[in-house]
Amino acid sequence: MNAAGPLTFMLILAAAPVQAQVPQVRPGLSTLDLHRYQADQHRYEMDRLRLQADQREMNARLHETETRLNRLRIEAARQPAPVLPPPYRPVRSPEEERALRLSAEERNRAMTDGVGQIDAWLDRQPD
Repeated sequence: MNAAGPLTFMLILAAAPVQAQVPQVRPGLSTLDLHRYQADQHRYEMDRLRLQADQREMNARLHETETRLNRLRIEAARQPAPVLPPPYRPVRSPEEERALRLSAEERNRAMTDGVGQIDAWLDRQPD
């Protein structure tokens, strides 16, 4: 027998029409036993899937708890917000008020003098 013989035989078997996989009733077993067997298989598979779903749910709850704890740790490690100055203005004596007003006027005058020089330079006539 040559090497093509078994290969040809395998190709013929592979090309044969595929039958549906219906469990065959053995002589001595009733169809009722077959249905009970199938029902037991379905019940076991459903139990396995329920157990798997419960495990996934438990895992999700665990991750949710860990996430909440990590978030709380991160929030606790943040720097506290800086203390803001009070929104009201402190009461000063008239002498302090006058000194502050005069110093503010001097600062404004110095700033306008500097800006005036820049404006004069920008407004110069082209040569």
